Amino acid sequence: MSLIQPLPSGALDIVGDIHGEYEALQSLLKNLGYDAQGQHPQNRKLVFVGDFCDRGPNSPAVLALVQRLVESGRAVAVLGNHEINLLREEAKDGSGWFFDARIEKDQEKYAPYARPNETEREHIVAFLSKLPIGLEREDLRVIHAAWQAEEVAMVRDIPLGCVRERYDAWENESKRRAIENQMEQRMADELERWEHGLENRHREPPFMHALADFEASKQMSNPLKVLTSGVERKGSAPFFSSGKWRFVNRVQWWDSYADATPVVIGHYWRRVHKIDRTAIGKGDPDLFEATHPYAWHGKNSNVFCVDFSAGGRWTERKAGTTVGHDFKLAALRWPERVLQFDDGHTAPTTVCST
Repeated sequence: MSLIQPLPSGALDIVGDIHGEYEALQSLLKNLGYDAQGQHPQNRKLVFVGDFCDRGPNSPAVLALVQRLVESGRAVAVLGNHEINLLREEAKDGSGWFFDARIEKDQEKYAPYARPNETEREHIVAFLSKLPIGLEREDLRVIHAAWQAEEVAMVRDIPLGCVRERYDAWENESKRRAIENQMEQRMADELERWEHGLENRHREPPFMHALADFEASKQMSNPLKVLTSGVERKGSAPFFSSGKWRFVNRVQWWDSYADATPVVIGHYWRRVHKIDRTAIGKGDPDLFEATHPYAWHGKNSNVFCVDFSAGGRWTERKAGTTVGHDFKLAALRWPERVLQFDDGHTAPTTVCST
């Protein structure tokens, strides 16, 4: 079975990035009309765009619920970049709920958070290992970050259960090339000259050209990375985002998407209200700065990002402000093209991008 799987027929509810916000997920499903077993009176099906975990207070509960829904046949789901990190044992910002190596660094921002026991960890890894990368049917495509025809074609022949193996193979090939052309040594020299490291947001590093060249090349030469974390290009200035200084920029790939089939994605931290994105550690350019929060976007206005930044709710908890005011969990109802939010309000989407 391929990493690109068929979407169920009939009406769908496509849920954005959850990031461990279990209470928000419960509220959203109730507002969508699902019962505790994931059944809907109109036989609608749930679709999850990935990024179930990290940052929020209860990633284990979110994953357990999603697993029950998927295995019961009442939902389908794709992997996001945060699940890829988990499968590859890459302990990154916000993953202290799973990785001991991140507990101390994540304490200030994200604690308290639930942690799984050893048996639960094994179940999480086994479940995520079986998920696809993309879902499709004649009228719709769903993927976490980017639907790119060339990369989709490359992963169609990869069977389910082989994501980590193939992802690692492409990463290792990038590393081999970096050693061969001495880029790895140039990166090491850049990092050695900068004694403050890349996770200190108060110390802006100089622009590291070798690191930028390597990261951009590694991103675009790995089809699984492109589909789950997007199209990226070398930048011109360092910026702090998701816990570290970065040197490559995300690209609005949808402005070049010419296919007629609509695509629903997550990943890109859309927002209903204007916010200071640096407060949630996002120092990169806002790809939706000129796009209405309820608008379809792209060359043909047929791409929709349903990630409304639920992963930023930790900042509201730390500040003692209303949780969910700026950072929301949403679902796109298909074919109605109506947004349902976890707080109960709904909004029609539009093709107007400004």
